[in-house]
Amino acid sequence: MKEYRYVYGPVPSRRMGISLGVSQIPQKVCNNSCIYCQLGRTLQMSNKKEDFYNYEDILDEAADYLKGKPYLDVITVVGEGEPTLYSHLGELITGLKKLTDKPVAVITNGALLMDEEVKKGLSNADIVLPSLDAYDEKSFKIINRPHGKISFSEVYKGIRDFSETFSGQLWMETMLMNGINDDDASLYKLKELLDGIKYDRLYINTPVRPPAECEVKESSVERIERAVDLLGGVAINLAASKGFYSEIKDDYEAVLSIIKRHPMNQHEIKSFLEERDCQDKDTVFEKLLSNDEVEKIDYKGYVTYRGVAKVKKGE
Repeated sequence: MKEYRYVYGPVPSRRMGISLGVSQIPQKVCNNSCIYCQLGRTLQMSNKKEDFYNYEDILDEAADYLKGKPYLDVITVVGEGEPTLYSHLGELITGLKKLTDKPVAVITNGALLMDEEVKKGLSNADIVLPSLDAYDEKSFKIINRPHGKISFSEVYKGIRDFSETFSGQLWMETMLMNGINDDDASLYKLKELLDGIKYDRLYINTPVRPPAECEVKESSVERIERAVDLLGGVAINLAASKGFYSEIKDDYEAVLSIIKRHPMNQHEIKSFLEERDCQDKDTVFEKLLSNDEVEKIDYKGYVTYRGVAKVKKGE
């Protein structure tokens, strides 16, 4: 089977179902370095929009993949960093919409929604999913650890103003962490900010995969329920991830292709291999354990595997 460079999956999304991912950003290039990021720490902090890859090449690959008529619910532009740093985001979204009748979604940290070029590029998306985890400058620097040129007030204003003009669905997400932003005082501050945004859905989440920083812990069920009560959102942290898929024939290479962009725990890998009728799951796990380019994290009583991002020399 052909291995794709820019298109991956489909992978399960607890918010959107079965999602075909589109990656137009190099690994871990972002304007935040969030303490909870499931991909680990940001390796290249940048707040400059760039033409990382030729968008026509990405669209050609997506078109080729979609010829196989894979089952999916949505196409998600997420990249392996912050997608709004891609200077041809608008052309990419428009091109993807011509290839499918499925909704095109963009997951973003929201840091560039005050940028007119970014807002214009996102205008044709069906769904935009910004994050709001902090409630002031101090909490923003603790949780999201932004690029030095980014301020919380600008980010919030960008999200709020974007919500006034965006004609698609705006789905907000708040990541709650034990002892960091899940106390009542924090929740009330978040509620005040969310009340100023015109959104269609609010997802309340907590780290279910290994975060970038080991001291980050998931919120308790009680705290999540309290947040749902106060904020009126939907809790998604307890939803299971099912439906991983790869076109790659080799079982080990198929797993590698997924964990490069989407971490999988041992149970998800086992289930994935069983669905593929893999006859030698032990060998796949042995190869993963011996591969230095695969990070193994013992988290919540089981092992999660994710690809190790590397920064090219000179970057």
